[in-house]
Amino acid sequence: MRFARRLWDADLTYNFRNSPVAVVSAIVTLALILGAVFAPWVAPHNPFDLSTVSLLDAFDPPAWADGGNPDFPLGTDEQGRDVLSAILFGARISLGVGLFSTLLAVLLGVSAGLVAGWRGGVVDAVIMRIADVQLSFPSILVALLIDGIVRSTLPHDEQDRIAMFVLVGSIGLSGWVQFARLVRGSTMVERNKEYVQAARVIGVHPIRIMLSHVLPNVLTPVLVVATIYFAAAIITEATLSFLGVGVPPTEPSLGTLIRVGNGYLFSGEWWITLFPAVTLAALVLSVNLLGDWVRDALNPKLR
Repeated sequence: MRFARRLWDADLTYNFRNSPVAVVSAIVTLALILGAVFAPWVAPHNPFDLSTVSLLDAFDPPAWADGGNPDFPLGTDEQGRDVLSAILFGARISLGVGLFSTLLAVLLGVSAGLVAGWRGGVVDAVIMRIADVQLSFPSILVALLIDGIVRSTLPHDEQDRIAMFVLVGSIGLSGWVQFARLVRGSTMVERNKEYVQAARVIGVHPIRIMLSHVLPNVLTPVLVVATIYFAAAIITEATLSFLGVGVPPTEPSLGTLIRVGNGYLFSGEWWITLFPAVTLAALVLSVNLLGDWVRDALNPKLR
């Protein structure tokens, strides 16, 4: 009880409780994450179980519209799959790709930035020139390039099986630069401070100094950027899937659902693409707003 009370009265918690935007964003984000994680139990139907899908239910409008079926609250797609269930299952893929690609980008970027900032000299120059070259290309183009190279080297029957891993690697490798530049600058500041000099004097190994002393002091801005990059990774995954180079149609993400529904938008079946698009927009917006709140809450100048 004492720990819970101290947590409730903490500055960060107080700041959160007094920020309506942060509270609403957290509720929306948590609801979408829980809906995606527990999709097999909360979804009205399993859209990928062919034994429960009927073409006779194709293009049913939402339940409140004329001709709607109460069994399909948000209508059905061209194969008779429940749109609500497809959104919940699709959000699992979008969130999973966004999370793991962000973790990969953070791991690569923090490692590269820490080494570049600590060593300096030739090592710093090589890593930063590689980063500068990658920054000259849009991240979506880099992801497309990496995805295309990997797919071209794999047999066709293996591409769908590892499409998720290829997508995570493509997005992660396209986003490590901003973390590397951020950590490099912070490391160059921290390495000249007294506590680092004292550790050097008493003979602490440089790797231990980097991991135990410097790294914890440069992670706060990384957390802020990672929160925002998570939303950008979800958008990148949706873009790649919309372009047809993402996950296979048998395991559609939100981007794939939007792409499929886009073909029927002007024929009157608007719900097939509208509801996945609204879900994607709500998810990205809420995560971005949470990232903005984290940035402001961890900035001592704004307290």
